Amino acid sequence: MNGETVRVPLGERSYDILVESGLLGRGGDVLKDLLVRPFLPIVTDERVAVLHLPALQAALRASGIESKAIVLPSGEATKSIGFLEQLLDELISAKVERRDLILALGGGVIGDLTGFAAAVLRRGVPFVQLPTTLLAQVDSAVGGKTAINSKHGKNLVGVFNQPRRVLADVATLDTLPRRHLLAGYAEVVKYGLLGDAPFFAWLEANGERLIDGDHAARIQAVVHSCRMKAAIVARDEREDGDRALLNLGHTFGHALEAETGYSDRLLHGESVAIGCVLAFALSARLGLCSAADTERVARHFSTLGLPVSPAGYATDAKVLLEHMRQDKKVIGGTLTFILARGIGNAFVTREVAERDVLLTLDAALSA
Repeated sequence: MNGETVRVPLGERSYDILVESGLLGRGGDVLKDLLVRPFLPIVTDERVAVLHLPALQAALRASGIESKAIVLPSGEATKSIGFLEQLLDELISAKVERRDLILALGGGVIGDLTGFAAAVLRRGVPFVQLPTTLLAQVDSAVGGKTAINSKHGKNLVGVFNQPRRVLADVATLDTLPRRHLLAGYAEVVKYGLLGDAPFFAWLEANGERLIDGDHAARIQAVVHSCRMKAAIVARDEREDGDRALLNLGHTFGHALEAETGYSDRLLHGESVAIGCVLAFALSARLGLCSAADTERVARHFSTLGLPVSPAGYATDAKVLLEHMRQDKKVIGGTLTFILARGIGNAFVTREVAERDVLLTLDAALSA
C-alpha cells in the first residue's frame, strides 16, 4: 500500500488528506499549489523541530519556497492563552499576510494551537496540517477542531477551522516513542469500537504489526480511520449530533486527564483507552452490551501495553464526576455519554443516571 488520498467533503471548504510514507520530503511539491507567494511559516515544537524541521525546510527550498520556523516548547502546557499570544505575535512579526499559508508541523498540541491562531490572525489565514503523531494523523489534524486549554478544563476555548490540506506521513511515526505511538493507537481502536466491528477485528489481528513499524499496516489504519472521521464530519461538522460519537471514551478520559493535571503522567490516548473500557463497562452495567465485550476491549488495549483502569490515576469517583461536569458536551447541566450496544455500535445519550456512573467508576477504582 503506497498511499491514498481521503477527501473530506465540506462543499467549498472540502480538502484532501494525503496518507503515505515520505510526504515530508516532498513538502514543496505537495504544497506549492496552495501558496500565493513562495513563503511558508512553520509552527512546530522543540522535539519535532530536531527530528523533522531540517528535512521539511530542505524540501521547501528545493521547490523555491522560503520558510520561517516558529519553535515552541513541547507538551500540553503550550496549548494556553499565553502561547497563543506569543504565536500570534511571532506570525505578525514575520509579516504573514491574509492570503499566506501557515503550516502546523507536530502533534495535536501544535495542530490545535496553530489552527486556532490561523483562525483569528487577520480574521483568518489558511493553514495546513502535517501531523507527526499517530493520534494527530487519525484524529486531531482532521475535522477542523482547534482549541486551547483553560484552567477549568481541556479544549474549552477554540473555534472550528478546517485546514486546507492534511499531510499524514507515516514515516514520521518511526521517531515516536512506543508509549506515544500506543497513545495514538487508542484513537485508531476507537473508530472500530464506535462504528466498525470488522475494523476492530482487523486491529486485533494486525495491531502489533502496526505498532512494530509496518508502514503498510500504518497506512491502512490511518486511511480507514480518516475515512470514518471524514464521513462523520461531513454529516455533522460542528458536533451537533453524530460527531459526538468521536468522543467515545473521552468523557471519562478527559476527567482522568484533569485529575492528573494534563501531565505526562497520563497521555491523552492512554486516557482514551481507559475511557473506552469505562464506557463499555457502563454500557454493560446498563444492559446495553455484554460483559464479554468490555473484557474484549480491555484485553486488546492491555495486550499492547495500554492502561485500562483508572486506578493509579484517581481515587475518588465523585471527584471524577465533578471533572466531567466541565465536559464540552454538557447541555443544561446534563452529562452526555457515548455508550455502546456492542463493539461497532456506539450511540449518544443524555439519559444516564449519575448513580450508574459512580457505581461504574467505584468498581473500576477498587478492582
